[in-house]
Amino acid sequence: MNNTNINAKLKGNMAFEMQLNGHTVITDATPENGGNGYGPSPKALLLAGLIGCSGIDVMMITKKMRLDIEDVNVEVEAETRDEDPKIYNYIKLIYKFKGKDLPYNNLERAVKLSMDKYCGVAAMLNKAVPITYEIQIEE
Repeated sequence: MNNTNINAKLKGNMAFEMQLNGHTVITDATPENGGNGYGPSPKALLLAGLIGCSGIDVMMITKKMRLDIEDVNVEVEAETRDEDPKIYNYIKLIYKFKGKDLPYNNLERAVKLSMDKYCGVAAMLNKAVPITYEIQIEE
């Protein structure tokens, strides 16, 4: 079993500087919400964590499939409800693959395995909000 330990220190106003396994991350509120915008919001980092988790899974799976992927871009669309707590109503990931002769079925299988089996961030978030995905192949 692995443990995660993060230390967060107030850096002024609403900004927090966190140490994560030797990496520094700063979160802050937007100026409209009383912050200084020194870093992304915690909810934006949550979505970035989802993209990173699934993206790593997909790359590991497609490497095992020996797919010739030149590039991948993952975008996220997420709608926040108006009332507090301002949680997401839905999350949609859009995977844009670039490469030669990429079989759509293999890409779909890789994304599905990530979202349904391997990505712990998706597993946790999916308990609270529906997550969908779309796969595009660009040449």
